[in-house]
Amino acid sequence: MRSIFHIDMDAFFVSVEELYDPSLKGKPVVVGGKANERGVVSAASYAARKFGVHSAIPLRTAYALCPHAIFLEGHRDRYTRHSGEVREVLQTFSPLVEMASIDEAYLDMTGTERLHGPPFSAAHKLHEAIKSKTKLNNSISASTSRLVSKVGSDQAKPNGVLWIPPGAEAAFLAPLDVRKIPGVGKVAEKNLNELGIYKVGDLSKLDDRFLEQRFGKWGLALAGKSRGADAGAWFDGEIGGDDTPKSISHEHTFNTDTNDAVQLESTLAHLAEKVGRRLREHSLHARTVQLKFRYSDFSTFTRAHSLDHATQLDTEILHTVRALFQLNWNRTPIRLIGVHCSGFEENEGQLSLLDGDRNEKLKKVFTAADALRDKFGDKTINLGGALKGRFTERVYEAMPEAKKPE
Repeated sequence: MRSIFHIDMDAFFVSVEELYDPSLKGKPVVVGGKANERGVVSAASYAARKFGVHSAIPLRTAYALCPHAIFLEGHRDRYTRHSGEVREVLQTFSPLVEMASIDEAYLDMTGTERLHGPPFSAAHKLHEAIKSKTKLNNSISASTSRLVSKVGSDQAKPNGVLWIPPGAEAAFLAPLDVRKIPGVGKVAEKNLNELGIYKVGDLSKLDDRFLEQRFGKWGLALAGKSRGADAGAWFDGEIGGDDTPKSISHEHTFNTDTNDAVQLESTLAHLAEKVGRRLREHSLHARTVQLKFRYSDFSTFTRAHSLDHATQLDTEILHTVRALFQLNWNRTPIRLIGVHCSGFEENEGQLSLLDGDRNEKLKKVFTAADALRDKFGDKTINLGGALKGRFTERVYEAMPEAKKPE
């Protein structure tokens, strides 16, 4: 019988901030930016959630709901470091770990009973181990499927442990709102409500063929989910399988739309640094570099270029994306700009002796720069052109639609 755990860190970003500033504990805290900035909430403390503040709502809306909240820009390096600590603990319980996001993970505990005990006991042990290592609260659910465990960890919050025994999956899901099923957003919920489906139990009573005829393959997957099965693309793949990213991107939304060429190109340089650093972290080289920009009227454009060799160098990424920008920008004020890389290869391919020697020297320089940033923070060292474009990057905790806001 499968034993799948879902681990969800409680109010992760806020909890990390409290480690560094204990005076924040118990107060309404919003992570994501300043109250008057354009952008959205990355995370909110439980005290702020009481006022209706939650992830993905505009910062200005959060301020209107809770004007006495403490607004923080956040610290990506801290969250990444503590997320790594969580992963280290998980790997001591099972080698089959999947980090679903920076603050949540799946763990396949099948066959570990002799080592860690039955599921409920093992979940308690893991809960305490994470708390001991990170000083952060977490919620864990154990069941026979990823879907049920994910739903269960939400029910276990805050700081709880929940076990759904084999055979009890459908009964556990039945009284919950249909929106609790991962992948069911506002639009899908509305469509299901129009059919008289409000609870998961209502959904499970419908014939699979009816759901397939009405909603296609998604409807058939929905039928399986209502019974607790890992159905549909949301849960494709085995835990602990290949988690190599298919693309890497970084974007920035300006607080005020701008057509300042110096600021825009500086921001591109800063984004290119971030993409290059992540490529090196994953030991990947990108063949395709893509530019994304959005004008004030929300019209969005993407332009891509395929290189004659794969790269992980900030300078090559910047050279490519800057050329795309200069060729395609019409001088209209820009709201958002981004750099995206894909077409990954394990190495850069065949280069001339001169280019190969130059690239090796640059790799050493950028690797040394990465080490300095890891130790002293992202602002320690930058490309010269990136200095005016530096910004505090916003990161996001896990969100219902598995989509990060822009």
